[in-house]
Amino acid sequence: MNESRLTESEEQFAEIIWQNEPIGSGELVKLCEKKMAWKKSTTYTVLKKLCEKGIFQNEDAVVSSRMTKDEYYAKQSVRFVEDTFGGSLPKFLTAFIGNKRLSKRQAEELKKLIDEHEEGES
Repeated sequence: MNESRLTESEEQFAEIIWQNEPIGSGELVKLCEKKMAWKKSTTYTVLKKLCEKGIFQNEDAVVSSRMTKDEYYAKQSVRFVEDTFGGSLPKFLTAFIGNKRLSKRQAEELKKLIDEHEEGES
């Protein structure tokens, strides 16, 4: 799977698919014409590109996802932390939180997440 980021228009297109899947390719063309002012050829070109990236599939003229919206954005978040903070989650959290104070509830949620995902001793 090609791990490229999507452009803004590709993300808008992906949102249309995620909100309406499974969707016939003809119906997708109509939605893209209405919502994005795209021609049929543009819709099919972008669909082919996103299928090649492994995000969607177009089988028997029915478009559906191979990667959910949550999976896509989770991968983008991981890539952001890797690219910007050298993969360091503590550095990311430090930058994200900045001078803000966490509420007791937020701190408890973070502690719970850490406990759930902490590597066990072998």
